[in-house]
Amino acid sequence: MVAFVERLALTKPRPTLATLHRLTVAEARRVQLPAPSYSTVCAIVSALDPALVTLALEGPTAYRDRHELVLRRRADRPNQTWQADHTQLDMLIVGADGKPDRPWLTTVLDDYSRAICGYMVFSGAPSALNTALALRQAIWRKTDPSWVMCGIPDILHVDHGSDFTSHHLERTAVALHIRIIHSTIARPQGRGKIERFFGTINTELLAELPGHIGRGARTPNPVLDLPELDRAIGAFIATYNERTHNELGISPRDAWVGDGWLPRIPESLEELDGLLLTVPKHRVVQRDGIHFQGQRYLAPTLAPFVGHTVTIRYDPRDISEIRVYDRDVFVCVAIDEHHPNLRLSLRDIETARRARRRELRRTINDRIPTATTREEPRVTNAKPRRHRLRTYEED
Repeated sequence: MVAFVERLALTKPRPTLATLHRLTVAEARRVQLPAPSYSTVCAIVSALDPALVTLALEGPTAYRDRHELVLRRRADRPNQTWQADHTQLDMLIVGADGKPDRPWLTTVLDDYSRAICGYMVFSGAPSALNTALALRQAIWRKTDPSWVMCGIPDILHVDHGSDFTSHHLERTAVALHIRIIHSTIARPQGRGKIERFFGTINTELLAELPGHIGRGARTPNPVLDLPELDRAIGAFIATYNERTHNELGISPRDAWVGDGWLPRIPESLEELDGLLLTVPKHRVVQRDGIHFQGQRYLAPTLAPFVGHTVTIRYDPRDISEIRVYDRDVFVCVAIDEHHPNLRLSLRDIETARRARRRELRRTINDRIPTATTREEPRVTNAKPRRHRLRTYEED
């Protein structure tokens, strides 16, 4: 009878205890054995191994997440292992087209110190470009003197996203001597530290900002735009790196600095951009400079290249300047001479273009009905005009 109760308790879907007791009493009568009481059936079910119950009723995934033995590991030193991942924020912002948009966040975290080395806030699906921009910020020196985390990691721990498995990232890793390790599919535990930071962002920062999407709450109205959210996350990361970490006992910044050491740094920012920035375009150098996205970029170094095709690379967050390459050799930085001090992004220009197109379309829609509904003068008793076919000497 104990085996009968256990078999029913491990059957998916499991019957309720009342149903299980009723089936057990019926089985005891059938085999002519004493019927167990309700409390006895409950005691038999409660004595089952929780791991056995989880595996039988909820499947191997739930069993793995709750009962499998795991190894918590930590890198031996700073910049030995970095974790990189994306998350869609529980936040609505005002998109470039004025409509509500839910942004994404890419973060690069040092496994040893828990310090945030770089990040990227963007709209749209994750891409190799956004990953490259986050890595670019993480590797190169920051303008903020308190944000000292930089350098090239020995290992980059990522998932199996298309941007992390791209050939471009593989070539960049080979050039920078970075070993890429992909976590097991559907096993986020391998990236637990960065997943925990995403939870901290959602609970401590986004919950205090307008436009936060709460559980069970109605859809909020977006207030912030992408640059404002970017600044808020940047300020939070600066605070996060400076405050004491509960598990480490010191701040992530102090854990990363340690007793002082020198990280591996690329020889120049131009070399790093040539490896990471994945927005190359080919342009012919005109006499008045390089034309790109409606702008005109010029530099004295371009004089010998007039009429030649060159490769340009640009940062979509700031297209006030472009980097020019000739056969993968860096030539110069060309500046938009009409706006030398104005930092424009590609999104700003695209937004202005769409606004101008909508304005022209409204003008056309306003004028077309006026032209088509205009009353034609009525002509009474007028004979229809007959058009003669013109002939020419060659016909």
